[in-house]
Amino acid sequence: MLEQFAPSEAVALAAFAEQNGFRGVMADDHFQPWVPQQGQAGFVWNVLTAVAERTTGDIGPGVTAPTYRWHPAIVAQASATLASMYPGRHWLGIGSGEALNEHIVGAYWPEPAERINRMFEAIEVISKLFTASIAGRDVKHSGPHFTLESTRLWTMPPVAPEILVATSGPLTARRAGRVADGLITVAAPLERIAGLFDRFALGARDAGKDPATMPKVLQLHLSWAPTDEEAMRNALVEWPNGGMRFPKSDIRSPFEFEQVARMVRPEDFEGRMVISSDTDVHRASIQKYADLGFDRIYLHNVGRNQREWIEVFGRDVLPAVRR
Repeated sequence: MLEQFAPSEAVALAAFAEQNGFRGVMADDHFQPWVPQQGQAGFVWNVLTAVAERTTGDIGPGVTAPTYRWHPAIVAQASATLASMYPGRHWLGIGSGEALNEHIVGAYWPEPAERINRMFEAIEVISKLFTASIAGRDVKHSGPHFTLESTRLWTMPPVAPEILVATSGPLTARRAGRVADGLITVAAPLERIAGLFDRFALGARDAGKDPATMPKVLQLHLSWAPTDEEAMRNALVEWPNGGMRFPKSDIRSPFEFEQVARMVRPEDFEGRMVISSDTDVHRASIQKYADLGFDRIYLHNVGRNQREWIEVFGRDVLPAVRR
């Protein structure tokens, strides 16, 4: 979480994680932290490049929003360059964004339906650029939200990066199945995620694709510490946004989040995030998502106790999770 750790520390932790059995890195694209306490917001593409130099696993932004701060052509160029430098390792995670990061350029912040439509048009632009550039030709685009004059990506790997779409709703999941290579979602009740999988599969079949071959990725927030009390304290202080039971995409400032965070109580995390000192409890939580059919599960321990957590989970949890 680049909201919590300075870039050099994040890179060092990613390398340390790989030494302890983790196999890939997802890094947030944030212009601001959720709350001031988190204290950081490094530039994701710089950090991913440095991480790739120090590790051998998969790397991707989870997720970037090529809709307001970014024109999709710039995201396509950044992704293609990273994929060219580290073949077979980079995937591109795309979402519809939050006002916290996107409002900074002064653009109108619309209702969710328009944000989602912009995201899917951005995916269309990126996919066009990837396909045309691999074929060695120019492409252009003129749509309701984006314009691209005739061009191509001059640095392009032989195989385009996978495009994974962040989704938590059934309609978005079906559209993602049609146009993307895979999906990213966050922890939720199993029946809700199973429904997302079904809708994603419908969309994939609509487009003549086999959903069984398309990656399904989970981002799992958790809080582990040597005691339950410390684990809860870490959640309340470092990740209060995890206990906010309402949509957060319209809040514009870390200081506004800070005011809301004062109302978060321990019980607000129930059913939303595992907070425990018991590694078996965490292992069981991870296992149920693995059993549901996720191909990759990215773990985020919300506290500052990263090295201790990485060592403990690398030794006691990861080897016990059945793939």
